[in-house]
Amino acid sequence: MLIADDQAMVRAGLRLVIGTQPDLAVLGEASDGEHAVELARSLRPDVVLLDIAMPRLDGLEAARRILASPRPPRVIMLTTYDTDENLDHALRSGVSGFLLKVSPPEHLFAAIRSAARGEVLLDPAVTERVVDAYRRARPAAAPPGDSGLTAREEQVLRLVARGLSNGEIAAELSIAEATVSTHINRLLAKLGLRDRAQAVRHAYESGLVRPGDPGS
Repeated sequence: MLIADDQAMVRAGLRLVIGTQPDLAVLGEASDGEHAVELARSLRPDVVLLDIAMPRLDGLEAARRILASPRPPRVIMLTTYDTDENLDHALRSGVSGFLLKVSPPEHLFAAIRSAARGEVLLDPAVTERVVDAYRRARPAAAPPGDSGLTAREEQVLRLVARGLSNGEIAAELSIAEATVSTHINRLLAKLGLRDRAQAVRHAYESGLVRPGDPGS
């Protein structure tokens, strides 16, 4: 993976922590957004950890450029700030995770592994802020019309919107993990969505899933 942060101490700390995991390896480091985009193209990492506040090119724009490239890596935003604006931009760009720098290492490891599997994992504090933001924006959202999803696909979407991994969804519904993957692929296709990040956003924005609903 690639680490991009303008603070050398943060990069060193992340490399040290990630190095404790036998299945994770750091291929390179970048101190600004421009360098992160260049290294992402040359090193071809599976996952990129991007700080939002960086010189030359901020992390949000760097993420957009990285994700616009052919066969892009997964991108996880790592930041001190959890503002709604940053969340909105990050989710719109298609990132696979959004973590606060104060998150424990276990959350970082889980986010990296989830991203490598093509899943999305938000920091619990971030997930709560996303839900609160949509609650404020749509306090009386009407139930949506026919989404074209089956009852099981809607159930899976609610669990995806809660930030559960495929394995956790499988355990929750007592079905095989491969079946969960099939449901997710089908609901993404039906809704015209690119990935799980867009599915989470769509679920709350459209009213298909609403804060406080069972399973959401």
